[in-house]
Amino acid sequence: MSDLYKLQDPTKQYPRPKFKKQTQAVPGLDKKMTPKADHGETSYRGSGRLPNRKALVTGGDSGIGRAAAIAFAREGADVAINYLPSEEADAREVIALIEAEGRKAFALPGDLKDEKFCVKLVKEAHKKLGGLDILACVAGRQHAVDKIADMTTKMFEETYRVNVFALFWMCKAALPLMPAGGSIITTASIQATHPSPSLLDYAPTKAAILAFTRALARQVAEDGIRVNCVAPGPVWTPLQTSGGQPGKKIPDFGSETPMKRPGQPVEMSPLYVLLASQESSYVTGEVYGATGGLEVS
Repeated sequence: MSDLYKLQDPTKQYPRPKFKKQTQAVPGLDKKMTPKADHGETSYRGSGRLPNRKALVTGGDSGIGRAAAIAFAREGADVAINYLPSEEADAREVIALIEAEGRKAFALPGDLKDEKFCVKLVKEAHKKLGGLDILACVAGRQHAVDKIADMTTKMFEETYRVNVFALFWMCKAALPLMPAGGSIITTASIQATHPSPSLLDYAPTKAAILAFTRALARQVAEDGIRVNCVAPGPVWTPLQTSGGQPGKKIPDFGSETPMKRPGQPVEMSPLYVLLASQESSYVTGEVYGATGGLEVS
């Protein structure tokens, strides 16, 4: 793993293409990726920026959600993570890492496509954590399809339910429970403004997340709740190797960026920490890009 705190050339800080050609079944597991992603397991060091905060992270088993959960715990927060039941193996690793920091950790598996589950998830996280002041919505559905003729209504709808509807359901359930000073962090993508032709359903959901974030931020600012967004570029996660990218693109994944490599999940986590912390108290309705040099807007 890279030393995050050592001055170094960022273009060479992490693995660069070519990567091994690889695919796995949806939703994908981190342990099956080659090379393994860096979520901060040994590289992220906390500095007490989230003392005794209470965070719910969706997609907390792997990828960017895992990195955010680890960083939150290292900064002093108790953390509940949501994931699909089939991702239990990865999730248990994250729970152990959170508990190793002396923080409370709760595993809350379930499918975000279900409205009743989303409402239950927020309420259960609030109850188990003894409060809720950080909601980091990171989980997403992405599946590449070359032609619109091959995309079904069911596929299109499921992507919207996970990426957009679940965000609406969880925010609606969380806001009455969050104190002034609470933070909601959404996850968009460079796809919101620079859509790939194979991501005809995914890209517009990310554009919707941008608009939702900005609108909700203005709606709840007077309540002392901040709402911001992280918009990553290509990041090395199981989402990509389990159908998020066409298999033929995996060996060169991330090579199109000016840095000539994909990002690592741990490189996203400082943005989630900043937006969750009181340090960003005057920041709301903003979108923070982390794209390796690609333009977000």
